Formats: sequence, structure tokens, C-alpha cells
Amino acid sequence: MSLTKINLVEKICDEVGMSKKEAMSVVDSLFEIMKDELSTGKPVMISGFGKWSVKSKRSRIGRNPQTGESITVAARNVLVFKLSNVMRNAVNSAD
Repeated sequence: MSLTKINLVEKICDEVGMSKKEAMSVVDSLFEIMKDELSTGKPVMISGFGKWSVKSKRSRIGRNPQTGESITVAARNVLVFKLSNVMRNAVNSAD
């Protein structure tokens, strides 16, 4: 099972003792702040967890796999996440 926004809100309620409405407001605010920072090109780094950043990809020539026809893939921005060493060690020791 994956961690969803609702699961996250419920876990915050259980561990911190907030109401669901307050916890939902905190989670929504956090996501909005992260979205605003990333949309302006600024990285978001959470110590001990990881770093999100926006990377620009230039346009390139691709191929339609059904027809074999060459197409141009437009330039775009992509979101990149790099795990911190602390989190990497925690994930790898969970085996």
C-alpha cells in the first residue's frame, strides 16, 4: 500500500494530536509552498530526507515506436528528486 495524502493526514492526527481539518491544512500548505518554490526554479531540500529540483531538458529527436517516424520531442522541465544519505541508509538497512 502506498502512502496517500489522506493516510499522511491520518498519521499526523495520530502522532501529533491535531484534528483532521488542521492536519489537512498543514499538508496542503506544505505542498503549496513546495510547488511555489519549485515552479520558480528554486530547489526544495529537507534535511535527512532529500532534495527536489527542476531540471531543464532540451528538445530532441525521438521516434514513434508504432510507425518508426522521427518526431521532435519538445523542450520541457522535469522534477528530479535526490535522496539524502541518511534516507538512503535507512532505506537500504530496511531489507
